[in-house]
Amino acid sequence: MLKVRILSAVTMSGLLLLGLFVLAPQRTVLVFAALGIIGAWEWAGFGGLQSGAGRLAYACAIALLFLLSWLWTSDPKHLLILLCGACVWWAIAFLWLVLAPERHQPHLALLCGVPVLVPAFVALSRLTIAGNGFARGPQIVLWLLLLVIGADIGAFFAGRNFGRRKLAPRVSPGKTWEGVIGGLCAVALVAWSGALYFHLPALPCVAFGCAVGIFSVVGDLTESMFKRSAGLKDSGALLPGHGGILDRIDSVTAAAPLYALGLFGSGVIA
Repeated sequence: MLKVRILSAVTMSGLLLLGLFVLAPQRTVLVFAALGIIGAWEWAGFGGLQSGAGRLAYACAIALLFLLSWLWTSDPKHLLILLCGACVWWAIAFLWLVLAPERHQPHLALLCGVPVLVPAFVALSRLTIAGNGFARGPQIVLWLLLLVIGADIGAFFAGRNFGRRKLAPRVSPGKTWEGVIGGLCAVALVAWSGALYFHLPALPCVAFGCAVGIFSVVGDLTESMFKRSAGLKDSGALLPGHGGILDRIDSVTAAAPLYALGLFGSGVIA
């Protein structure tokens, strides 16, 4: 199983780099849309939609929202409104995780798929085509993904070696506070390295990177909460050894809106 996971991870990493740096930005946006639509198909299972027709209808509805939100956020003011709204949603999701992770209804799960998937698509896509700033769009997106990967890898190794105190036992029993701290240390290193590479102030970048890392943890736990409520181990079986698309992008769905809000809102990219 470990070999399968490693092979899948290497393949996905290669495809990611190909999509970011070889494809034209507009084509990369289509790739993000396709991944989001597959994610919507999987999310439909959290809401109790088991039939192919039901899942397809839900995925098509999310695809339509992708298009409408893409058009609406061509105005920078609208983009900031959407990203702010997404960050509010993730703050609500955090409170949900803390106060009442067992309280779920299928229709509510379907509704929650909208603020999870749509702002993430918009954030990644708008970052990809960003033309003015300290770096090209693909480099900016790659930095985000490295922050999220750093949080994941740091949490895995710190939790495995030092994990004692459970982070959210009602949602994801395997995660620990020690893992979160290890993940944030890795995020700080990635953020600091990025600041040096892009010639940006180190301290603000590290602080901002850690905030993005915390959001990535909330995204991971939120998907786990919905999976647990639906009685699912994985969101799907598309990726050998890794589960479904949502199992790979859950952290990004929360981190991307905050990351994009920080960069677009501060004016360092446009």
